[in-house]
Amino acid sequence: MIFASSYEPLFHIGPVPVYDHIVAQWLVIILLGTVAYLATKNMQTIPRGLQNTFEAIVEGCFNFFGGALGNEHAAKKWAPLLVTFFLFILTNNYFGLIPGAGTIHGFVPSTADWNITATLATIVFFVVIIAGGKNFLAHLFTPHWLFLPLNLLEQVARPLSLTLRLFGNIFGHEMIVAFLVLMAPFLVPMPLVALGVLTGLIQALVFTILATSYMADVVGEGH
Repeated sequence: MIFASSYEPLFHIGPVPVYDHIVAQWLVIILLGTVAYLATKNMQTIPRGLQNTFEAIVEGCFNFFGGALGNEHAAKKWAPLLVTFFLFILTNNYFGLIPGAGTIHGFVPSTADWNITATLATIVFFVVIIAGGKNFLAHLFTPHWLFLPLNLLEQVARPLSLTLRLFGNIFGHEMIVAFLVLMAPFLVPMPLVALGVLTGLIQALVFTILATSYMADVVGEGH
């Protein structure tokens, strides 16, 4: 739960404070990296077990987000990043659902911290610029150069929208769950855990689909 998170640092690395949400990110990176390593360390022509599951998840996400880009070359280049966004955000969202997470430091959804969501949104902002290149500049003057101020405002609003949407939904869910569990600890948890599973999936999808659509604007074959 979000109440387990403290605004006091857990520890310091030199002069740098390390908070719960940073530790949660590290744990997610280690978890995803370990699963990827174990699934691919002994690749088989006919996949089985963990390799089969991992390939199905990655391939499904790749086809979904890559297809949304509307450009095969762009899909091969940028879909891996979009898949990484989705899996990273989804795993982070589910960290708060781990039994006992409310009493363990580091087991909090880092996406409930606006610093994390702002960082993810900023990465999307710069990736769109890099992916679009000249097309991005041309997009700013579409459909007419008089629309340049509005298009610039749109580009600035996009990362702000991504930041607040993901942060607000995950943080709000954590707060509601925390209060309800305090009031009815034996009746509330299971239905809210089920809701949390759905909410975490939807928010990961929404963030990644929006990032995909922003990229498709500047790299896709059609809008």
